[in-house]
Amino acid sequence: MKKIIQLKLKILAKIILLKYKPKIIGITGSVGKTSAKEAIYAVLKDKFNSRRSVKNYNNEIGLPLTVIGADSPKKSLIGWMLVFLKASKLIFFKDKNYPKILILEMGIDRPRDMDYLLNIAKPDIGILTFVGSVHLEYFASKEKLRQEKAKLIKNIKKLGYAVINYDNEGSRKSINESRSKVITYGLDEKSNLQACEIRFSFEEADKSYLQGINFKIIYNGAATPVLLPNVLGVNAIYAALAGAATGIALGMNMVEISQSLRNFVSPKGRMNIIKGIKNTTIIDDTYNSEPQSAIAALGILKRIPDKNRKIAVLGDMLELGKYSEEGHREVGKYLFKMGVDKLILVGERSRDIGRGAMNAGMLKDNIFHFSKSDDAKMFVQDRLREGDLVLIKGSQGTRMEKIVKEIMAEPLRAEELLVRQEGEWLDE
Repeated sequence: MKKIIQLKLKILAKIILLKYKPKIIGITGSVGKTSAKEAIYAVLKDKFNSRRSVKNYNNEIGLPLTVIGADSPKKSLIGWMLVFLKASKLIFFKDKNYPKILILEMGIDRPRDMDYLLNIAKPDIGILTFVGSVHLEYFASKEKLRQEKAKLIKNIKKLGYAVINYDNEGSRKSINESRSKVITYGLDEKSNLQACEIRFSFEEADKSYLQGINFKIIYNGAATPVLLPNVLGVNAIYAALAGAATGIALGMNMVEISQSLRNFVSPKGRMNIIKGIKNTTIIDDTYNSEPQSAIAALGILKRIPDKNRKIAVLGDMLELGKYSEEGHREVGKYLFKMGVDKLILVGERSRDIGRGAMNAGMLKDNIFHFSKSDDAKMFVQDRLREGDLVLIKGSQGTRMEKIVKEIMAEPLRAEELLVRQEGEWLDE
């Protein structure tokens, strides 16, 4: 049944794209796809009739649903009939409001996944955010994973644009593989768009409470200030840079791009600042985790003044294959250098984070381990002190958002602020 639905969606989506001919922006990468998508949408939405994929609609089912403009009915047969009816109406009748631009996440799990997605939608602009270790278990090596993601860049139309993260070695390799025009972004001064002078913002009334992040984008020798409210982290900066590069590719200037980025809302669970109990500050990065994104998140702790304790609550990083032990230990070694005072771990694989931290010099008495997030959440609550800064991160399967909900100052806002607060997730 699933294969039949998948085939029908593919055919209908291809016909719709052929009829309406929207400009397609495709986004891939190990991490940062959703944040980049939201930043690109923030930049484009007021100037162009745009649609972006929602939730995790980035695979062989989700991508066609975005083209059609429909939600997934999951197991509802009637729901799927309505989806196919909506697609048919788009094909047989002209929808004057159909988007001029489609912003599509293109996620891959296994070899040849990208071929399937590209067979449906051929991007005019392709964004490669970061090549890391997520989904490595289905690939023979990191290079094979990189090659699969690089197919997006190789297939950009000749008159299109490849937007590439220059700072990431895996992404950077794809620069020479593009036949289209290339715009690079990053913190490196060799990037076409460079972020610099990065600073954290603080509320005037409470200098200890983080408000967001501001920086400057250097492009063609000119500097443009950018403010991203209520978010933290290098990943948000990279997302903003990807959004800016896409805006430039579509003819926008840096002033209007900067103004649009003030409306950027970081996706739930991606380095968002949430007020915690006991006047603590939570950095909620619970959507997912892999070694490089964990290291990037921990790096933020080093930049924040050492006024109060820094606590890292980290869960297993899944789908790393044979790289699992090494990746977890690498994170452990790094976090001790970043000044983490207390380390709370969730899941069996996370024990290697603790081992890495101890090898780097962290005292065993400052490391605590739990099998599940449900077991850890009360412990975290009891151990909090006034003014603590708490980073919470882990792969989706560890359900680290449960810990955030336990210690956030306004738990009634969980559905609004946290990931996985609907449907079947709440039953687990």
